[in-house]
Amino acid sequence: MALTELNALVLQGGGALGAYQAGAYCELRAAGFSFDWVAGISIGAINAALICGNSEENRIPALNAFWDRITATLPQVSLFGSLAGRKAFSELAADWVMMAGAPGFFRPRLPGAFWPFGAHQVLSFYDTSPLVETLTELVDFDLLNDKGPRLSVGATDVETGNFVYFDSRTMRIDVRHIMASGALPPGFPPVEIDGRCYWDGGLVSNTPLQYIMEHPEGDQPLCILQIDLFNARGSIPADVLEVQQREKDIRYSSRTRLTTDRYRELHALQAAAERLAAKLPTKLKDDEDLALLRAAGPACPVTLVHLIHRKEGFEGTGKDYEFSRQSMSDHWAAGRKDVSRTLTHPTWKSRVVGADGLQVFDLSAHGK
Repeated sequence: MALTELNALVLQGGGALGAYQAGAYCELRAAGFSFDWVAGISIGAINAALICGNSEENRIPALNAFWDRITATLPQVSLFGSLAGRKAFSELAADWVMMAGAPGFFRPRLPGAFWPFGAHQVLSFYDTSPLVETLTELVDFDLLNDKGPRLSVGATDVETGNFVYFDSRTMRIDVRHIMASGALPPGFPPVEIDGRCYWDGGLVSNTPLQYIMEHPEGDQPLCILQIDLFNARGSIPADVLEVQQREKDIRYSSRTRLTTDRYRELHALQAAAERLAAKLPTKLKDDEDLALLRAAGPACPVTLVHLIHRKEGFEGTGKDYEFSRQSMSDHWAAGRKDVSRTLTHPTWKSRVVGADGLQVFDLSAHGK
């Protein structure tokens, strides 16, 4: 009998680059994927809520509605004449968003955010109340909590600096938890939940991969599709602008491959402990130290698929807040293309479902 996998979708933070995740999800659905668990940070948490808070047939329309709304100010432009022109448009678009905000998402606090002597001080440059309205309209939180896939979103406790996960398995998720996961300072204000204030989870870790790996549900094989928006690998910068972009890539990539390598080592340690246990006399098989080693890795076979947004030639230093319709469409298309390339790759098509240990696939555009 064929093994059934539990499918988990892991969505990294990355602002405007999150359109790549939306496109990737559309292609995954077209390929027949259905997800039991979705975890996200920041824009990944927003995309995750749109997925989990809608019925199967309404998930893609909800993603479309969100991304169309927040990119409505800067329409799609098809004629640039050259890559230099396209890059110039992208930089101007990012500057426009920084000054004017993004509809249905955030708007500038003017002039209060830039005047430190007022009677009522603010804690951010932008007001995110438009996002509350957008999420309330597009996400059915009752459906999310009662019928949707499991949802886990990460945030940072402002006072302790500790990483916190809000998980629909253990609590009821509402709009505050999604807002908290994406409250990146000093742009966005902290979000208060039950007397605690939270900022963006990306301040501690921009990917929820570790949480998924450490909290599998039983011993059912787990297939994790991780959609990252920043690539840790890259070339040496050629100028100061490229230095800024490369620094951002490294900082927000959260060292995805480092986490993957760690769990590969834990799987190997667990397998070695199992082999050792088979060689020991019966009286030592229940040794506490051996039990600790045998529990080092997840209790189930894991398949991990990396889908990583690679730098586009037109992107500038503000790529994570460049909410133009043109760039959104380009990132959306890139997500679809990378998923298609991965799922049609011979290596993926020949994999063994439920194989013991950790199987890792990175088969998109420049995967190695």
